[in-house]
Amino acid sequence: MSVIIPTYNRAELICRAVDSVLGQTFVDFECLVIDDGSTDGTVEKLAKYNDSRIKPLWQENSGVSAARNFGIDESRGQFIALLDSDDEWVPEKLLKQIQFMEDGGFEISQTDEIWVRKGKRVNQCKKHEKPEGMFFERSLAMCMISPSCVIFSRKFWDEIGPFDEKLPACEDYDLWLRAGVKYPVGLLRERLTVKYGGRPDQLSNSVGCLDLYRIYAIVKLLNAEILSSEERVQALDELQRKAGFYIGGCRKRGRDDQAEKVERLIRAILDGEPVPADAIIEN
Repeated sequence: MSVIIPTYNRAELICRAVDSVLGQTFVDFECLVIDDGSTDGTVEKLAKYNDSRIKPLWQENSGVSAARNFGIDESRGQFIALLDSDDEWVPEKLLKQIQFMEDGGFEISQTDEIWVRKGKRVNQCKKHEKPEGMFFERSLAMCMISPSCVIFSRKFWDEIGPFDEKLPACEDYDLWLRAGVKYPVGLLRERLTVKYGGRPDQLSNSVGCLDLYRIYAIVKLLNAEILSSEERVQALDELQRKAGFYIGGCRKRGRDDQAEKVERLIRAILDGEPVPADAIIEN
């Protein structure tokens, strides 16, 4: 089992995540902590661990996708668990989830989670309830898999990975879309992950134009020509919906040139013209 924790300038949080891995009742793991060029003392925090299962790695600041890819490339386990550096696991998480996957024959699964926002536990909205099995259409609307909840096999990664390093955010949305075409997702209905939110340094708060990156992911998937006719219709419908929101937002902010560019590209796609996904996010 390989645990992958990317981190960037979270010296005050990283030990909580790592300690939750060391506190697992399942002990046969390696934990690769990829420091994505931190400048806040993260290196010193990680140096305190003398457990051989903790393997700190360092790279020039390249983003969360590159950090996860680097860690997975360096890992050796047949199962790979992701953990964000601001989240943590309850002690039975790995043991229960691995057994669940082996019993069900899953190549990918996730657990339910506890949400904590600004120090207080909060209830999830119904739309955030985690599905199971094949749920491609729901995955188009929003990201339905939480990285800190997920474990997947090496077989899954070799076929579906890597994370797209062109994306500063929504890299998980992109990967899970590709996965949703091919693999059913197992759901262990226990809250074994604690997901923290409400801080300004989180990508969902610090990176703008998230819908643009989701549009890119859908275009990339359409170009891959791996969708059934029904899935293609679903993807095109969601592409138009997301593009409408994004274009409208650009116009409200006086970014008419960007709005017209994306509008033109989406129109071409709907007309059946070839449009490279990179054209969506190019400046």
